[in-house]
Amino acid sequence: MLNQSDREKAVGGDDLTDPFLGNAVEIAIVTRDHRRTMEGPWRLGIGPWQVHTFSPENTANQTHRGKPSPFTLKVCFARVGNMTWELMEPVSGPTIFAEFLERHGEGIHHIAYDCNGIPFEQRIAEFGRRGFPLVQSGSWMGTNHFAFFDTEGAATTCLETYSFPEDWVYPEADEWYPARP
Repeated sequence: MLNQSDREKAVGGDDLTDPFLGNAVEIAIVTRDHRRTMEGPWRLGIGPWQVHTFSPENTANQTHRGKPSPFTLKVCFARVGNMTWELMEPVSGPTIFAEFLERHGEGIHHIAYDCNGIPFEQRIAEFGRRGFPLVQSGSWMGTNHFAFFDTEGAATTCLETYSFPEDWVYPEADEWYPARP
């Protein structure tokens, strides 16, 4: 049986700890119906939700599995403490989110990490160096860069990283649930 000191070493704090991923900053659920899905988390204290549309009109550099590929998503955000909750509903175009729905149905799709704030391009390169290729990406509003990696086989879930500029302000939401705060 491990004593407290050994337990602390086992979960971080010794030289074996690899700090690359940094902090978990987001948990995301893929859904077929974002409006229906917002209700359950709201009843559990997650929300209010702001709903946005990510589309070729406001999301540049859209890729899917290494190729330029336009897509549209309904993306809903809610904050609870330091964690962002996200709901994603694929609308059109090829996405890893639609693939997930087809294979698994609705559920938790990915966890996003801050990678300790290292520059965004270095994050992508490091995931690749570790054997996890980029599978979906884009730049919402041209400045909020996001990238998803093929980690499901090794980690049983997809991992994401994103980078907001220091002066980021969310654009006006398409809608709020249950109402704008």
